[in-house]
Amino acid sequence: MSGAILRALALAVSSQELPGGLLLPDQVVLERPKNRGHGDYATSIALALAKPAEMNPRAVAEILRTYLLADQEIKGAISSIEIAGPGFINITLARAGQGAIIAAILSAGDRYGHGNALQGVRINLEFVSANPTGPLHLGHTRWAAVGDALGRVLSAAGATVTREFYINDRGNQMELFGASLRAAAQGVAVPEDGYHGQYINEIAAQIMQAHPEYLSLPDGESFDAFRDAGYSLQLADQQRVLAGFRTHFDIWFSERSLYENNFFQHCLDRLRSQGHVYEEGGAMWLRTTDFGDDKDRVMVKSDGAFAYFASDSAYYISKRERGFDICIYMLGADHHGYVNRLKAIAACAGDDPTYNIDALIGQLVKIMENGEELKLSKRAGTIITLEELVEKVGVDAARYTLIRYPVDTPMVMDVDVLRSRTNENPVYYVQYAHARICAVLRNASDLGILFGADQIHPELLQDERERELIGALAEFPRVVAGAAELREPHRIARYAEELAGIYHRFYADCRVLPMGDEPMTDLHRARATLCSATARVIANSLELLGVSAPEKM
Repeated sequence: MSGAILRALALAVSSQELPGGLLLPDQVVLERPKNRGHGDYATSIALALAKPAEMNPRAVAEILRTYLLADQEIKGAISSIEIAGPGFINITLARAGQGAIIAAILSAGDRYGHGNALQGVRINLEFVSANPTGPLHLGHTRWAAVGDALGRVLSAAGATVTREFYINDRGNQMELFGASLRAAAQGVAVPEDGYHGQYINEIAAQIMQAHPEYLSLPDGESFDAFRDAGYSLQLADQQRVLAGFRTHFDIWFSERSLYENNFFQHCLDRLRSQGHVYEEGGAMWLRTTDFGDDKDRVMVKSDGAFAYFASDSAYYISKRERGFDICIYMLGADHHGYVNRLKAIAACAGDDPTYNIDALIGQLVKIMENGEELKLSKRAGTIITLEELVEKVGVDAARYTLIRYPVDTPMVMDVDVLRSRTNENPVYYVQYAHARICAVLRNASDLGILFGADQIHPELLQDERERELIGALAEFPRVVAGAAELREPHRIARYAEELAGIYHRFYADCRVLPMGDEPMTDLHRARATLCSATARVIANSLELLGVSAPEKM
């Protein structure tokens, strides 16, 4: 329907019924009116365009109404188009149009909701990006769920998405990691500024079992040996945990690789060619203040050492040279200052920072159990780990709950709620709706009730609950497209909860299966078919979140 309104706008401009210079939107937002008497869809586009068109909004709405009624692509799908109030356009679907929605869902199957808004766009999605020096903690956990879901949503919108884990394997933290492991292997105190926790002893024991000779090496070689062996073991553990969390990465990118084969010098030369590199005080600087940063950034220190910003710059250029159009960075709550720096790097490289860079900030997560906040990890010695959270509530509950909130707001996870099998538990509420539908369809099959694309009978679906449910199902592609455009996968979760509630109301008011000796009718077949379409959309929603859709609970 949004496409039909865009076509109507284009025709109205070409026919000069609307001003030729009028800037038209890329998409039209359709709302579901709370009052069903106002139709199945409503749009305020006429009000938005009235001022720039220098016209009365109702006059704009009437022009659009005329073109919509003449549109052959939607002819037969529309029952009425009314102009309300100052210029709202209210659209009511015909019964045939509602049937077409159900048929489209059943035909598309697990592809229903997918679109092509981002077709041809190559996106690099970087998330989690932890040091390989310890277990993944709660901060990483939020991005592990949200980042994976965002990748699924962007792919559903047509983008080619590469999910990338940036391994922070350079710098002092790696040396401290090696020193901590060596100390644990020797049975002496770990350096005060080193890494502590049970996992250090576990890794040290693994290394000693495989390479007891490491303790006999000269100090420098011994430190390096423990560091590198610990790096491999800890990275493998992170990969194992993320795989169990259903979070997949296409590329595990090593920060060290940015300095191999003279790549950093290549990046420096590229930035210099843009005129933004200068030397001062024996150091090499990038003039990021030209593009909104609060100060210029050192890339190479006066002693020849690489600043951390050198890695940021080279990493961005690496992404762009690998052919990515948009680079999405998912950053922690303490990384607000990085956003302007990243955009300045893009600008210094000659790119458009408003398009080529997209940085999201994730706020903190708090876990409550038995009314108290959980802070200490048995294994890491500090904050709760991803693996410990999953052990407490399961993958589905952890993923769903982490995804269902906007990432720019802090959130609280109540373990007791997530363990419960009640409507207070959002993931249970949605999964139960899917399982309930599957049970209905199993019973329908046992009774010999046919359902499917040839059993829709839209003329029989006249109940208000049926109309409400069909309208909600029709919204799913728009919700997916909006979640991709806004980088907000939580919209999928909230939609799934709303759809589950609408289905439960439909189930309570519209009998799907015959009672007793009541004969089977086309209405039973039509309602069972509507149930089948609803199950498909709930399952598709949960798939985008990386959450299972059980058929029995």
